[in-house]
Amino acid sequence: MALRRSARLSSVANNVPLLQPSIQAKKISKAQQSGVTKLRKAPPKSNKASSAKLKKALEDVPQIKTPPAASEKAQQEPNNIFDPSPANRSINRLHSTPPPLDRPVEPHRTNATLLTPYGSSLVAYPPGTEDASPSKTGRPRPTATTGTLLEKAVAHLIATDPRLETVIEQHPCPLFSPEGLAEEVDPFRSLVSSIIGQQVSGAAAKSIKDKFVALFNKDHGESSAPVPKRFPAPEEIVACDITTLRTAGLSQRKAEYIQGLSQKFASGELSARMLLNASDEELLEKLTAVRGLGKWSVEMFACFALKRIDVFSTGDLGVQRGCAAFVGKDVSKLKTKGGGKYKYMAEKDMLELAAKFAPYRSLFMWYMWRVENVDIAVMNA
Repeated sequence: MALRRSARLSSVANNVPLLQPSIQAKKISKAQQSGVTKLRKAPPKSNKASSAKLKKALEDVPQIKTPPAASEKAQQEPNNIFDPSPANRSINRLHSTPPPLDRPVEPHRTNATLLTPYGSSLVAYPPGTEDASPSKTGRPRPTATTGTLLEKAVAHLIATDPRLETVIEQHPCPLFSPEGLAEEVDPFRSLVSSIIGQQVSGAAAKSIKDKFVALFNKDHGESSAPVPKRFPAPEEIVACDITTLRTAGLSQRKAEYIQGLSQKFASGELSARMLLNASDEELLEKLTAVRGLGKWSVEMFACFALKRIDVFSTGDLGVQRGCAAFVGKDVSKLKTKGGGKYKYMAEKDMLELAAKFAPYRSLFMWYMWRVENVDIAVMNA
């Protein structure tokens, strides 16, 4: 699988303000109530595990900014666009069912509210099912709610390694906050958008996507009122020939990839319900079987669109750099050396490092990006 550079991702979405969930004031009491290991204070400066260099890296991470659009430089570079709904709100599904305010969640299942291509919404664990027997539901028993998941995850990370406390306090994670988990995600649109954005600039991806959507939206005449454009259903894309799809600016291969993905959704082989209930392993197996979706793309989709909180991508350069810096390596020197795919840190070492943060490795990965100041605005949109 080709190695992905998360630092080159550029935004094609509307500006999404960072959410600021309360962490510091509530984390100890909430963690104790939910059975999470009691938080420990950061070790003294003399502790070898907390080197001066690492401490500086954690304390000096610049504030995260979500730009309204990609920077000029980023737009000029090839990148892989990941577009979880509701990034482009002009083509969101209309008349969808509002998500519940608080509901059960589980680290190894989809925690987002998913929209079907026809506007209905689904969740893995509806309210009131927290005590349902796994033998009856076929799913693990939920371990948290949308209101407590982030607090439990943060408490676990800090209890496991107190050095993370500084960067966590500086950069609250909006992705798994109650507000973030309340967002409705159209998984079909997200996957199509990720294919459209492969190996093109952010500006080019947006232009192609707009033209692609326009193929399936008829002219509404001279009405002055703006009419939201809907994203096409899988069946509509299947019925559209490759030649027509290519008029939107798609390459032959991308048009084939999108039509193949649409066929799997139209046939029911892939569905919002399957994406809700599949295990992490089943999800990876099913989606990487689709032409045009590699392991990295599926991992980013699972984390940022499905809001699965125990995903960890060893093939992401930003994660590699963050992990290397976290264990005290000089990333600037590693950059000039060989090492191939895992030039910053061996895959085995990355997996061993992340294992102790399970079942919240997605959050650990998010903070490894922060340690290295990787721009993940488009994935977090």
